[in-house]
Amino acid sequence: MPKGDSGGVIHNPEKYQTLPLGIVLRRAPGVTRWAKWSWKAIGVLPGAGDGDWRILREDADQTDFHAATVTLELHGAETDAYLHGLNAQVPCIYVVMRECDGPHPFDVVLATASPYEAQDYSDSGEEIVEKVAMPAGLERWVQDFVDAHHVEEVFKKRRRDKKDVTLREDGIGDARIKQVADVYRSPSAARKERLQ
Repeated sequence: MPKGDSGGVIHNPEKYQTLPLGIVLRRAPGVTRWAKWSWKAIGVLPGAGDGDWRILREDADQTDFHAATVTLELHGAETDAYLHGLNAQVPCIYVVMRECDGPHPFDVVLATASPYEAQDYSDSGEEIVEKVAMPAGLERWVQDFVDAHHVEEVFKKRRRDKKDVTLREDGIGDARIKQVADVYRSPSAARKERLQ
């Protein structure tokens, strides 16, 4: 049975689908003297096997790597987010990466079709989030999932209570003063008036 991000079992497996997705990164010469290389996510490979930084293409100054293969997950509860992404001018997959020390410059954390989830990772500032245009077949797969599981929520306007709120003045003035005329008068001023 599929597991969720929290490690718990997903209760409705028919509203959950996964697809292995290869992430293609391009290394090009840096444009400043402080950065030797410039890296960019340029593509995804639906149904790909293991990548592990395999070279796909080499030019004189650019190299494309199949950096990693991650699992793209679609959840039935997130169809509103997927629909928002599909309605964009260019539907995209969002690739989330972290810089790391080691033989490779990045760890590919995940790929998501949800712009909302991508925004959450982008807000943290610890990850790098890149947009990659969805290939037509992947776009169709996400659209089919949304068509099968999306339920439009009907907006319900909240009605006001029929209670007459003018009968009592809660929270105005000092409760120890029984007079309505000057509810903002201090208790000591009221005591002085009684003594006179």
